[in-house]
Amino acid sequence: MANFAETKALTFDLFGTILDLGGSLTPFISESLDAHAAVDVSADEFWAQWRYRQRIEQYQDTITMLGHSGYLETVRRALHYTLRRNGIDAASDTVQAFMRGWQQLSPFPEVLAALSRLQARYQLVVLSNGDPSFLEYLVTERVVWDFDDVISVTSVGAFKPHPAVYRGAAGKLGLEVNECLMVSANSFDIMGARACGYKGAFVNRYELPYEDTSYQPDVTVLDFTALAEALL
Repeated sequence: MANFAETKALTFDLFGTILDLGGSLTPFISESLDAHAAVDVSADEFWAQWRYRQRIEQYQDTITMLGHSGYLETVRRALHYTLRRNGIDAASDTVQAFMRGWQQLSPFPEVLAALSRLQARYQLVVLSNGDPSFLEYLVTERVVWDFDDVISVTSVGAFKPHPAVYRGAAGKLGLEVNECLMVSANSFDIMGARACGYKGAFVNRYELPYEDTSYQPDVTVLDFTALAEALL
C-alpha cells in the first residue's frame, strides 16, 4: 500500500473529476440536437466525440506553441469540429446553444462530503486546465467549496500534462513535488504528474484502462468516497 505520510497537498483536476461533465452536459446536448431532427447521433455519442476532440485541440495548442488559447476556446473549437463531423452547420447561434451547458456544470454527488473529510489533513487545491475567470465561477457558484488555492494552467501557458503545470503548482504552493498528490479522473493527468514527482490518485469512475507507462497511480479508486478512505 502506498504511503501518503509526506503528502501535504491534494491537487484536484476539476473537469470530469470534481465536475460531472457528461451528466451535466448531455441534457443540454440532447436539447440542442433535437433542433436538428435529421441528425442521427445520440447525445452520449456526440459528447464522446466532443470530449475526444477537445483533448486533441489542447494537445495541438500546447505543441504548436502559438499562444495559449484557453480552455473554453478549445471547447469551442472542438464543438465546431464535432458539429461539422455530424453534418450540422456550425453557425454562431448553434454553437452558443451547445455551449450554454458549460455554465451549468455540477459536481459528482459524493464530492463535497469527501472534501470535508480530506480538509482535516491536507491542503485542497484545484489544478485545472480551465481559464481563471471560469474556474472562479465554477468553484464559487457550482462546486461551492472554499479551496485553499485555485491554480489555472494559464499561469504557465500550456495544458496538462505539460510538466510546467505540475512543477509550477508545487512552487506556487511552496512545496516539493513529492509533497503533492494529483487527483484526477484523466489518466494522462496522473501520468504527467507522476512523471514530475507527484503521487497520483486515479479516480476511475468508468473503469477505463490506464496508460501503458511506468508512471502508474499510487492508488486507484472508483469515487471520492473511496478516495477519502484511501488517503486518511
